[in-house]
Amino acid sequence: MAWLVLAGAILAEILATTALKLSDGFAHKGWSIVVVAGYIAAFILLARALKLQMEVGTAYAVWAGAGTAVIATIGVLFLGETINLAKIAGIVLIIAGVMVLNLAGGAH
Repeated sequence: MAWLVLAGAILAEILATTALKLSDGFAHKGWSIVVVAGYIAAFILLARALKLQMEVGTAYAVWAGAGTAVIATIGVLFLGETINLAKIAGIVLIIAGVMVLNLAGGAH
């Protein structure tokens, strides 16, 4: 159950971060509301995942790592941002780090 709640936190954070870009520095009221609501939901869900006995290091690594990788992908695919080998390597390292944390017993 904690993993499902964490997945919800990740989705909320991804939505909020994408809306942050679309808000144009909070110039667009609708997107600004999505930003605030999304981040509030993300932190509430992250807190709930921790309450369900998920380790804070694992939860935060997965939350931040998955969010970073997905946001970078959204930026490239939908927002016209650039990608290069260094960015790809960074995303791969983030994913690898999360996997190592989980394999080291952080997911128990």
